[in-house]
Amino acid sequence: MTMAKASVRDADIAGKRVLLRVDYNVPIEDGKVKDDSRIRASIPTIRYLLEHNASIVLMSHLGRPNGKVVESARLRPVAERLSRLMGRSVPVTGDALGIGTNDAIGRLKPGQMLLLENLRFHAAEEANDPSFAQALAAYGEVYVDDAFGAAHRAHASTVGVAALLPAYAGLLMEREIRSLSKLLESPAHPFAAVIGGAKVSGKIAVIENLMSTVDTFCIGGGMANTFLVASGYTVGKSLLEKDRVDDARRILQSAKEHGTDLLLPTDVVVAKEVTRGAEHKTVNVNKIPNSWSVVDLGPQTRVAYEAALESARTVFWNGPLGVFEVPTFGDGTRAMARHLARRAGAGATVVVGGGDSVAAVEELGLTQAFSHISTGGGASLEFLEGQELPGIAVLQDRPAPVRTRKQPSRAAGKRAAAAP
Repeated sequence: MTMAKASVRDADIAGKRVLLRVDYNVPIEDGKVKDDSRIRASIPTIRYLLEHNASIVLMSHLGRPNGKVVESARLRPVAERLSRLMGRSVPVTGDALGIGTNDAIGRLKPGQMLLLENLRFHAAEEANDPSFAQALAAYGEVYVDDAFGAAHRAHASTVGVAALLPAYAGLLMEREIRSLSKLLESPAHPFAAVIGGAKVSGKIAVIENLMSTVDTFCIGGGMANTFLVASGYTVGKSLLEKDRVDDARRILQSAKEHGTDLLLPTDVVVAKEVTRGAEHKTVNVNKIPNSWSVVDLGPQTRVAYEAALESARTVFWNGPLGVFEVPTFGDGTRAMARHLARRAGAGATVVVGGGDSVAAVEELGLTQAFSHISTGGGASLEFLEGQELPGIAVLQDRPAPVRTRKQPSRAAGKRAAAAP
């Protein structure tokens, strides 16, 4: 899969100015950072660089300002939160480019850092414009990418700059690559995947790529409706991708051929309206009322999924199992978060990826319980689809170690793990 990338630990950074790409695309409400988990995730790399006498030019995007200056997308609240977390002032420039920015960077001394204003205020960032990349590259002597959440984007700050400077993975990027690669290459079996979220269309390639490795899939969320219809059920007014029913049918058949258990809900919570306070009840999947919508897993399904995961030594979880943003319909998602935290506590490797499943873990204060929580929603999925992410591909490779033993294939590993 992904070749090991040279990390910041391999770089000569003492006394150098390091251009550090981070992912500070965080939710901001009333001028304050609502969730600082991505900021906190970047701190080990920042501390490493400062301890090794580097100066740091941080760069990130925030939101989708589409190449224009949008006041609500300025990075000042992020700089304020980072300053508090680091216990030192982190100034933010007025613009990513310009004379004032050049002057501020020129005055940086080893052990100091600053944050460039939102890169996406310039349309040239998302266009991977060569001149914009060159202007950014001039700010540093070494490039370090710690923005796994943006690694699937071929932008100036993730790909263009990396082609112009010695380019290394940050400590977070390194951990993401290592954790996700292990799921694809050498997971401990039994290996289970809990896949949820609204739509099956974004998860088809992941399920298909993991089919030869995963022993058990547990399917939930809105995407489960498409699988239920593919299995002959009706789902009332529920979210349904009619154009993906054939894909779901193909995946169900593929699971049979691979000897993979693919579990679907047997009972569900349905609601008259998908809103807070709406009338709701639990029904079997063969009795979903025509004018109601599926909003969560039912209690029987939760018990069955937890039983199926009890023996798993590796679990990957992506996506909520109900309409998590409505608290009443988030019981299945929260129960799964607690169960997987217990499995991790019992020694299983549990990797969580995807915005809302991560939000559930954060809400319950279980962040530290898991083996790895990915900071990249779309990037995690594309990685697990087997795609080469442009922001990773452009980083320097670490020389491959000489192999002394032939490694068994994935399929062979799965067969061996399943043997009595």
